[in-house]
Amino acid sequence: MKCPFCGYTDSRVIDSRPTDEDSRIRRRRECIQCGKRFTTYEIVENLPIVVVKKDRSREPFDRNKVLGGLLRACEKRPVSLDRLERAVDEIEAQIQNSLEREVSTHKIGEYVMDQLMRIDDVAYIRFASVYRQFKDIQSFHDAIRKLMDEEGNDE
Repeated sequence: MKCPFCGYTDSRVIDSRPTDEDSRIRRRRECIQCGKRFTTYEIVENLPIVVVKKDRSREPFDRNKVLGGLLRACEKRPVSLDRLERAVDEIEAQIQNSLEREVSTHKIGEYVMDQLMRIDDVAYIRFASVYRQFKDIQSFHDAIRKLMDEEGNDE
């Protein structure tokens, strides 16, 4: 770490402690050359995620849009906001961990459906009917059968 006083590139860490609910680390340093002390902060760098839409346009990932979709699917269902926020956290983590900087709306939709399948059956069918653009009763039947098959595999 470069000293802000003399520009020397070596320092020693005197003290480290977490700050901001463990999202940053505060380090107190001392310059090896001039002996002056200074503070640095270490944070995890999250690379921006770009969403590629159906029309091939791109926009920054917005977790509030994902949460909004989950809220609409779970409207009047016994699902807490806290549970939905955890689902958004898991979806965002999946995207970050994929190491891809661009993700399609299709992939995000699949992540949302995976979460809803675990959270609430009715919300899953609601979301799937819009996301997959069901055209007839057979489409609903197939989605319900898939849901029932998944529940059968969990037992």
